[in-house]
Amino acid sequence: MERGTPPRRSVFLKLLPWPERVEVARALRAETVGGVILLAAAVVALAWANSPWRDAYARVAAYHFGPAAIGLDLSVAHWTADGLLTVFFLVAGIELKRELVLGELRTPAAAALPVIAAVCGMAVPAALYVAVARAGGGSTAGWAVPMATDIAFALTVLAVLNTHLPSALRAFLLTLAVVDDLGAIIVIALFFSGHLAPAALGGAAAGLVVFYLMQRFRVRGWWWYVPLALVIWALTYNGGVHATVAGIAMGLLLRTRRDEAAGETASPGERVEHLLRPVSAGVAVPLFALFAAGVSVSGPALRAVFTAPEPLGVLVGLVAGKTLGIFAGTYLAARFTRARLNPDLAWADVFAVSVLAGVGFTVSLLIGELAFPGADEAGHVKAAVLVGSLIAAALATLFIRRRNRVYRRLWEAENSPGDDHSVPA
Repeated sequence: MERGTPPRRSVFLKLLPWPERVEVARALRAETVGGVILLAAAVVALAWANSPWRDAYARVAAYHFGPAAIGLDLSVAHWTADGLLTVFFLVAGIELKRELVLGELRTPAAAALPVIAAVCGMAVPAALYVAVARAGGGSTAGWAVPMATDIAFALTVLAVLNTHLPSALRAFLLTLAVVDDLGAIIVIALFFSGHLAPAALGGAAAGLVVFYLMQRFRVRGWWWYVPLALVIWALTYNGGVHATVAGIAMGLLLRTRRDEAAGETASPGERVEHLLRPVSAGVAVPLFALFAAGVSVSGPALRAVFTAPEPLGVLVGLVAGKTLGIFAGTYLAARFTRARLNPDLAWADVFAVSVLAGVGFTVSLLIGELAFPGADEAGHVKAAVLVGSLIAAALATLFIRRRNRVYRRLWEAENSPGDDHSVPA
């Protein structure tokens, strides 16, 4: 570079390379299908819990089964939250590992902007919740509820809109959600764990070390990994840490880079994700939603969402906090890193994605259950999650619809035969 020449500024939300666009498109298709099933499960839960058969719903959710001798005599609702949702976090861990090794987060410079945006998108909603709860004299226990983005529900909104959102914006939303999942699991592990049992946690840690060594020495065969994973999960649960932590830990330990010298056509992470993503999106998360989203939508319950400090804090955090946090974090990070926005896009597009990130469901409902063990409080907070997500989806619809003509033009340019980036080199 010649003396006096200003440093070249990186482009934010530029057109992604072909391999990355293929990977993003594949992940988003699966998430979208899962979001539709998730939405159906939530509708069934709401209808069932507000029908004349609501007592049957409560009985099914409270039914206990499992081996009591090892501390696993759990209710159906508990099994879906601690058991099946571990599969969801295992897949999330694999996604995060892939981003760290092969994706946008593999270099500090590329990772800085989406990570800062995601962190701000978690911190601002939490701060707004605390401010609203304290102002109303309520509990601050639910500060983490509005922190998470539900990527499946958000993508379902995009599918319903039939939008042509550019792949870079979709990848940005996916990255935000992946970092959100990591933040949520750290929060759950640190702040929503029960009384710790050091012996069980030590056993879980030892199991994770064995898991890592098996990956390192290229041990193959599901008959080794499945029993070990179940032992790690059970020890984590009995250790007092929320069992979903075991899922994301094992996901982060799976290799996501292929060992070509060993003749691998797919990495262990790719194979496990391929097998478990349909289970996560089509079974685990919908069943969790079925027994977590069944809240009363009566007049008093809905009135509490806008008047009681805790649910109002969740509502404000999801709708205003996520938008303000992600947009301000993105803007400031771009200024700090001297990145310039893709000239084909505008900051209004970043704002629309920030609003869409306020669609929180799966993880928000989980944290709501952990933060508010009481049935009435938990019900009001869950109702606030549902209402806040619907408001965020409606507002995002307005903003995205206004720009859909621009998105369609960019989408057509990305996929045109003359685009050198649209075909493999």
